[in-house]
Amino acid sequence: MAAASAYDLVVIGGGPGGYTAAARAAQLGLKTACVEKQPRLGGVCLNVGCIPSKALLDSSEYFHLAKTQFVGHGIRTGEVAIDIAEMMARKDRVVQELTDNVAKLLQAHKVEIIHGTARLAGRDRVEVSGDPPRTLDAKNIILAAGSEPASVPGLPFDGKMIVSSTEALQFDSVPPSLGIIGGGYIGIELGSVWLRLGAQVTVIEMLPDIVATMDGQVGRRLLRVLKKQGFIFRLETRVTSAKAEGGKVNVQVEAGDKAETLEFDRLLVCVGRRPLTRELGLESVGIAPDPGTGFIPVDAALRTSVPTIYAIGDLAPGPMLAHKASAEGIAAAQTIAGKFGEVNYDAIPAIVYTAPEVASVGLTEEQVKERGIPYVTGAYPFTGNGRAKCFGDTEGFVKLIGHQKTDRLLGAHIIGARAAEMIAEAVLAIEFGAGLEDLAGTVHGHPTFAEALMEAAMAGRK
Repeated sequence: MAAASAYDLVVIGGGPGGYTAAARAAQLGLKTACVEKQPRLGGVCLNVGCIPSKALLDSSEYFHLAKTQFVGHGIRTGEVAIDIAEMMARKDRVVQELTDNVAKLLQAHKVEIIHGTARLAGRDRVEVSGDPPRTLDAKNIILAAGSEPASVPGLPFDGKMIVSSTEALQFDSVPPSLGIIGGGYIGIELGSVWLRLGAQVTVIEMLPDIVATMDGQVGRRLLRVLKKQGFIFRLETRVTSAKAEGGKVNVQVEAGDKAETLEFDRLLVCVGRRPLTRELGLESVGIAPDPGTGFIPVDAALRTSVPTIYAIGDLAPGPMLAHKASAEGIAAAQTIAGKFGEVNYDAIPAIVYTAPEVASVGLTEEQVKERGIPYVTGAYPFTGNGRAKCFGDTEGFVKLIGHQKTDRLLGAHIIGARAAEMIAEAVLAIEFGAGLEDLAGTVHGHPTFAEALMEAAMAGRK
């Protein structure tokens, strides 16, 4: 093995958390290396998650609009057809360009990129099994290895008929029927892709709601809209087994005291993700993941029980979101460099890229009730929004939750077109401690979707 190389910081993982941490550390003058076991940087998000799924969502949405909405705008296209191979090729080009950009970003900041599988060999040492294998001495280490799809006991992935989200991004044809286990945002988004392209999509969910973490009022509206689009939902239904045979997947389900068999051409299992810790050698330094969640316990500065080792992103407690990982990566890098670093977990947005989009930040109405916080709500429908009328999509509303006594914004929940972009204003408002009066008094361009935020704030001032 080659002689050890010395660094101020070694980052294990080149996803959104890892590469952002490495770039920020290098900006602050730290000699930094980033170790990635995959051929391309970018982690799950850029390669088999956020980016390819959004590329397919956008392509399938264009197809759907061309078939169903263009005529209402006076646009006649004739027969519209789909080329799955070209759609997938476009998705791959988007991924390639963005992962190339990540490599260029790190190279520009003089971060050493090392390809290989990294493992802790001590509190200040990382072993990399590559060609050749290397040992890296590090004053500090950031663990940013990400996560992997969780499986259901008795339903092992086969990569063809019973698949995870990774394979569902690579189908070479539209399955006539697609079963999805799990009504979270990943399943709903991928279901939207294949529904628009012609699949019959059935979502099987154990809970009585889909995307259970969102505000109840928003979740109920989304469920109604998706049903109108053609989704079939089997809520409060448990999958007991599944078997691929004869070119079909037979799924045994139970709802209450009733059992039945459902048949699909493909079965997508989307029951969440689990932190990818098993290859990191945590036991060698005495770091123990939480036995229930698999997360690595960290303090407010993202430090593990070993002060020189930090854990961020999907390895650390909290929502498994790329932008949460990036924020933690910056915070950890700044702490290591002797600067202030902290993440405000009350101001992390969550987005579901369905049509309509759903975006939220802060507390839901259910949460403020549970905590006994005196509150007011203000809502405004997109049916009253001029830009939404012009755009031809008035589905949904904006809902704001403010503190009854202080007026401070506690939560914002949007279902509608452009919700993913609009939520940024509410995130900023929560970050700066703004109130409903501040949002109501801010002049918004007209006509814009964002005016609905202003109107909802006005409605909530009581």
